[in-house]
Amino acid sequence: MEMLVEVQDVCKIYNPGENEVRALDHVTVSIGENEFVAIIGHSGSGKSTLMNILGCLDVPTSGSYRLHGRDVSGMSDNELSDVRNREIGFIFQGFNLIPSLSAAENVELPLIYRGVGKRERRELARSALCKVGLENRMRHLPSEMSGGQQQRVAIARAIAQAPPILLADEPTGNLDSGSSREIMAILKRLHEEGRTVILITHDNEIAAQAKRVIRIGDGRITEDLTQEESHHA
Repeated sequence: MEMLVEVQDVCKIYNPGENEVRALDHVTVSIGENEFVAIIGHSGSGKSTLMNILGCLDVPTSGSYRLHGRDVSGMSDNELSDVRNREIGFIFQGFNLIPSLSAAENVELPLIYRGVGKRERRELARSALCKVGLENRMRHLPSEMSGGQQQRVAIARAIAQAPPILLADEPTGNLDSGSSREIMAILKRLHEEGRTVILITHDNEIAAQAKRVIRIGDGRITEDLTQEESHHA
């Protein structure tokens, strides 16, 4: 299996010195293409820091991070932003939709930044919204949609340009159980279509739906099991 994500001996230290906080303490983890991985931990465990590094939103204090074979740990902000645009679709707990834009316009927005032409943008947005079952809601504003529908718009925005990695940070955190099930079903389907899905969560039930679960505590990985292994454990 091709390795997509290779984190090697990564530390992330805040306020180095006497009161230093080791948010990540010598973490090593690899994620292959087309894996569905949940990273689970309580708040303060280091999972958000790990997500920021995986998502090229932050760089490690030491250690290396290779994404698709390229070492991104020493890149400049501009280079990181380039890599993020090409490689990663983000889905956040808070949806992060723009209230004055319709569903379709929200999905198109990142494509405008990437310089995609108008007709292709429309087409990509339409097909992404169809994938998440919102073909009848394209013109609706976020305020005219339920939380579950807004999160589906956010997923459509993340997948419009078919990035190889979907990074979902507590994607069901603000949703009721019915909407959570819908969102998880969409993520599973996207994984079956060949995407790598990395899910950050504190919820055991959500994590159990991934194919592999990585537990993190106090900045270290405490467990890394595929579902088959965890049934035998």
